[in-house]
Amino acid sequence: MPKCAPTYNLRMDSTPFRQRRANLLARLGEGIAILPTAPERIRNRDTHFPYRADSYFHYLTGFPEPEAVLVLVAGQSPQTILFCRDKDAEKETWEGFRYGPEAAREVFGFDAAHSIAEFEAKLPELIADQPVLWYSLGHDADWDARILKAMNAVRAQSRAGRRAPPVIYDLRAVLDEMRLIKDGHEIALMRQAAAIAAAAHVRAMRFAAPGRFEYEVEAELTHEFRRCGAQAPAYPPIVASGANACILHYVANGQRLKDGELLLIDAGCEVAGYASDITRTFPVNGRFTGAQADLYDLVLDAQSAALAEVKPGAPFTAPHEAALRVLAQGFIDLKLLEGSVDGVIESEAYKRFYMHRTSHWLGLDVHDAGEYRQGDTWRTLAPGMTLTIEPGCYIRAADDVPAAFHDIGIRIEDDVLVTAEGCQVLTEAAPKTIAAIEAVMRG
Repeated sequence: MPKCAPTYNLRMDSTPFRQRRANLLARLGEGIAILPTAPERIRNRDTHFPYRADSYFHYLTGFPEPEAVLVLVAGQSPQTILFCRDKDAEKETWEGFRYGPEAAREVFGFDAAHSIAEFEAKLPELIADQPVLWYSLGHDADWDARILKAMNAVRAQSRAGRRAPPVIYDLRAVLDEMRLIKDGHEIALMRQAAAIAAAAHVRAMRFAAPGRFEYEVEAELTHEFRRCGAQAPAYPPIVASGANACILHYVANGQRLKDGELLLIDAGCEVAGYASDITRTFPVNGRFTGAQADLYDLVLDAQSAALAEVKPGAPFTAPHEAALRVLAQGFIDLKLLEGSVDGVIESEAYKRFYMHRTSHWLGLDVHDAGEYRQGDTWRTLAPGMTLTIEPGCYIRAADDVPAAFHDIGIRIEDDVLVTAEGCQVLTEAAPKTIAAIEAVMRG
C-alpha cells in the first residue's frame, strides 16, 4: 500500500483569510462589497449534493456553511461582516454542527456577524449612500434580483436624502487578480493535494491489470484520496483505456481493461478546497510496446520543453508553443503528418492529434480564476502562480494512420508552481518516465 501523504490539519486558523480580506479592502478603496456563498443543491427528491462553498467566498472567509453572505465595507473605517445561520440545537441533531453568528465572528475573525434571517432587511441600509457597489451581476439570477430589490428600496428613499450606489463594479474581477498569486497557506494546501493525488496514481498503477474494469481503478483512486484526508475528487476522474483515451473528457469509466492497451488516468483531489490535477498514461499489462513507447516519449519530451519555459517573465503561452513545436516535429518524424514544423503549426494540421492547449490555472478551482490575457498580450508568469503543464496526443484509428498507432491516447499532466528561479513541479512523486512506470507496475 502506498504511504499516505500528510493530511490537512482541520484546526481553523483565520489569519490568512483575514489578511486576504484586508488586502481586498485596500484594493477596493471605497464602497461596499456583497459576496454570497454557494447555495445547497438538490440531487434528487430530498437528497442534496455534498456541499461545497463558493470558491471566492471560501478564499476570503474559510467559512464552510451554506446560507452565508460576506459584506465588506471599504473606506476610512473598513469593516468585515458575516451573515450566517443561527445556532439551532434541533437542526444540529439532524444535520450537524453550526457555528452561529457569535462563534463565527470569533473563530473566523470578522468585525461583526448577524443572522442570515436579518440580511434582507439590513441590505438596503448597508448599501445606502455608498459610492460603489462591488458585486458580480449575472453570476446568480436569484441574487441579482435580491440586490436590485435592495437598490430600488434605497431609491424609494431619495426624497429623504438617501442614495443608491451610482455604479456597480465586478467584485470577481478584482478577486481574480488576487487569486492568481497564491500565498503560503494556499501553496501548502496545494502541496498536500498534489502529494495525495500522486500517491493515488501510484496505487492505480499497481492495481491496474488486464481483466479489471475502469471503475475498479477509479475506486482505488478515490479510496486513496479519502484515506489520506482529501475531502473529495477535484473533478470526476477520467479512467480511460484503449480508444476511450482519445475522448478528452471521458468519465463513463465502465470498460474492461485489455492486455496490450494503454490506460489514461486524469484525476486529482481537493484538500480544504484546493485542487490537484494529474494525468498519467501507462500500459495495462505493465509493458510499453514499441509504438506506444515512441508516442509516449514524444509527449514526455513535449512536456519537458514546456516546463523549461515556465519562469517569471515568460508569457503564459510560451509553454504551449514549446510543447507544440516538439509534438509537430514528432508527428512528422512518425509519418503521421507531412511538411515542415512551421507549416504544420500554421495550417493547424497538428490539431487532428493534439486539439487542446497545454496549460490552465490551478487553485481553488481545477480551472482556476484569472484572465490569460491582459489587453492584447498574453499575461506574463510571476512567482506564486500555479498552473498545469499537460501536452498529449490522441490518435484515432484511420486508414491513413499506421495500425500500430491506432486508438492510442496519451496525456502527461503535472501541477507546477512558478518560483523566483523558474518553477517547481508539485506532482513529481507520480512516476512518468517509461522506466519508472514499468518499475512501479512490476512492484
